[in-house]
Formats: sequence, structure tokens, C-alpha cells
Amino acid sequence: MTQTHENTQGLQALSQQMADAVERAQSSLVLVDGRSRQPASGIIYAPDLILTASHVLERSEKVQIHTADKQTYAAQIVGRDRTSDLAVLRVPGLVQTPATPAPEAARVGQLVLAIGASTDGPMASIGIVSSAGGPLRTEQGVALERFIRTDAIPYPGFSGGPLIDTQGQVLGLLTTGIVNGIPFVIPIDLATSLAETLATQGTVKRGYLGIASQLVQLPEQQRGESQRKHGLLLVKVDDPSPAHTGGLFLGDILVALDGHAVTDSEDLQLLLTGERVGKAVPVEIIRGGTVHTLQVTIGQRPA
Repeated sequence: MTQTHENTQGLQALSQQMADAVERAQSSLVLVDGRSRQPASGIIYAPDLILTASHVLERSEKVQIHTADKQTYAAQIVGRDRTSDLAVLRVPGLVQTPATPAPEAARVGQLVLAIGASTDGPMASIGIVSSAGGPLRTEQGVALERFIRTDAIPYPGFSGGPLIDTQGQVLGLLTTGIVNGIPFVIPIDLATSLAETLATQGTVKRGYLGIASQLVQLPEQQRGESQRKHGLLLVKVDDPSPAHTGGLFLGDILVALDGHAVTDSEDLQLLLTGERVGKAVPVEIIRGGTVHTLQVTIGQRPA
């Protein structure tokens, strides 16, 4: 009986902790009404600024948000990024307290809650962090640096809402708009970093070469001092494109960009950063069995 009583007390304490976590997170949670089909969620992450999922706004420029205290505000879209499915809204004079980011990254096996907003109040779903990794190749063919997966069920309306820990601190932002409607969580430090760029620039710059490629194994004699085993065979070079202008040809094998080895397409995408847009960088290729270095000016990927 003592063991049963202790177990019951433990479950009650855990239940109370979960409810308290949702209550703490609720103050920074908003309902985002960006289209008629399905309202979504968002979080206040800074004074006057809300972070939500971009795909829930695709058919609307007029957005309203509803706060936990039942207030309704008109919101302005100040920036959005299809690759990460993030959007930033501005609501001047918003007085609610911003969300508290978790001080540490999500850990596999960690107990978490997915949170969404509704007209009746917060919605919650419990689960664990099932995986955390990256990069993740998105529908736009661009690599997102890191991601989290959870088995907490994101019900309709959860997109743009937070994944929180047992203290109500935000681990990441929920979205189903990155890869074929599959639920993913963008880690909060990455999400807020992208949000800062969106709030000031309206978009996130990403580099662009204008190629299609496939992974190939390099012959022993072409592996160089680093003993790289793979490269990217160019199976398409767009015309016009930065790659075409820089002298890359169909059949070239790309092995390095700006001094960094390229062993797969994820390597390449992670190197095509906004900081490299507009800059001429050395691109190392193998052509006809010989290594060549070309100077290619990185373009900006179309939005």
C-alpha cells in the first residue's frame, strides 16, 4: 500500500507540474488568425513581436492575434522565411510577457509538452523528445541546420506554437510546413536567430549556385591530401546561374567551396549562407581527372 500511495503521489505531483508548465507558457501564447481555414498559434518572443509558422499566413496579409487575456490585435507581417516556415508579426503596444527560452538544448528522452492556442484557451499534448539532429533537407531543397522531433501529437492549430519543458520554458517552435506536412520542431535558439533577421530584413538570405547534383565516390587518385571519398557530380547547370557564370560545367565534380570540403548535398547547402551571397569564393572541382579551382560569385536563392 505504501508503494502504491507513493506512486500515486508522484503521478499527482507530475500532473500538477505539467499543468503549471502550461499555465506559465500560456501568457506568451497567442492565437493567430491568418486565414479562414484553420487558425494557428504563435508565441510572443520579444516586445511587440510574435513568432509563428509562415504557412498559416500564405493566403492572408490581414492577420489578427488573440492573446491569453482575450484581447484581439491587428498584426503586421514583417518577415517570413519559407525554408524554415517561420514568420514574424509585429503588434505595437503588446504588453504581454515574452516567452522564456529553455536554457539548455532539448535532450532525447526529455519529457515535453506541445502547446497550441484555441478560442477556448490553451491545448496541450504530452510526449518526449524522440530525436534531435540536423541538417534537415526542406521542401525547397535547402538544409535547415537543426531540428527536433517529438511524439507529442500536434493537433490542428498547433503550428506556430511552442514545445515546452516541464518548467514551461520554450524548447522550440512547432511546424508542419517544412517537409510534406510532417511535424518538426525548430530549436528555439535557431528560431529566434532567424526571427531577428526577419524582423530587421524581412527575409533570410541564402546562397544559390543553380545546380543539380548527385553523390559520387571519388577514385583513389583524386581524393587529395584530405582523403575525401565523395563529391557532387553536376548533372545540371542552370543558364543563367551563378554556377554557369563562374564556369562550372555539366559533369564537373564539386569537392570544396570556400576552403571547406563538400562530401554531400547537405554540406553544400550549409555552406551557402547569407554571408556568402554576392561574394566570389573559390570552388574546387574535378574535371577530366584534374583538380581545378574556379572563382564563383554566390547568388541569392529566390524567395
